[in-house]
Amino acid sequence: MYIAITGNIGCGKTSLTRILSERTGAKAYFEESDNPYIGDFYEDMNRWSFNLQIYFLGQRIQRAQEILKTGSDLIQDRTIYEDAYIFASNLHESGLMASRDFDTYMKIFDLATALIPVPDLLIYLKASVPTLIHQIKKRGRAYEMSIQEEYLERLNRKYTEWIEHEYRGEVITIDVDHTDFIADASLLDGVVARIQEIKNMGR
Repeated sequence: MYIAITGNIGCGKTSLTRILSERTGAKAYFEESDNPYIGDFYEDMNRWSFNLQIYFLGQRIQRAQEILKTGSDLIQDRTIYEDAYIFASNLHESGLMASRDFDTYMKIFDLATALIPVPDLLIYLKASVPTLIHQIKKRGRAYEMSIQEEYLERLNRKYTEWIEHEYRGEVITIDVDHTDFIADASLLDGVVARIQEIKNMGR
């Protein structure tokens, strides 16, 4: 069983991954936040966009190899698909990644995705920009303090387009603006029940 958590910066992916892992017994895979380019990227996106995305892609490929080896039930914080269809695509469309770099990136991405199983369930954490800003400030990562609201809004539009028009697998959407699953764990009962159904189908 492979469950993936998706959503914009600051939407609560790590918290949800941890909670669902504890409630379902699936192994949690968390996104690494120690990308050596990330601080430079938020200071100069045009200069460091390609470096940042290639490093993240390398992490996803490494994680995919781990996933294939374990064969166990797992819940993953963020997917490889977001790297390409949300972040790299947004950087390219915004003029922050050259077409040559984007084309190179997508060729590597296409090779990598051939190695990765499609999630049995994608859980999308949908949040407005004010909610994202509040949670980003609350967790206090220094390199995120310079993130612009316009950047988050563009990413939100990319997520909406991807989820509603491009992604073909099963999706459960959680409205983070109105669903505080950290304060009230019962709000996730339906999600946990669906995960258990998927788990039982795989036995």
